[in-house]
Amino acid sequence: MTTRSDIMRAVKGKDTKPELILRKKVRAIAQGYRLNRRDIAGTPDIAFIGRRIAVFMHGCFWHGHDCKRGARIPKDNRAYWIAKIARNKTRDEETLARLAREGWKTLVVWECDLKDEAALEGRLRALLA
Repeated sequence: MTTRSDIMRAVKGKDTKPELILRKKVRAIAQGYRLNRRDIAGTPDIAFIGRRIAVFMHGCFWHGHDCKRGARIPKDNRAYWIAKIARNKTRDEETLARLAREGWKTLVVWECDLKDEAALEGRLRALLA
């Protein structure tokens, strides 16, 4: 029988399908980005170092987005998940504020944003122009 910890251990932290889709879109617009730079606050999924642009790909569930998938809370251990997602949201806000203070432009792309390719491409072009 698969335990909860086995399931959680299998959740990837990088190179997820949404991240790969985002990278493909970014690569079509601009070259020269770096991935998962730990020396930048929040370890952005995509970073244009010289241009000081950081792009984060957030899963709607994990980062508490206000969409259908993000509003879903597991029935088991509900209090734990509510607290965990609240901590994630707080950390995300602090990271974005720190990057802004340090002169970085940031973009958060939510997993559900991948459904509207035209809108996402417009946001990326506006940031990377």
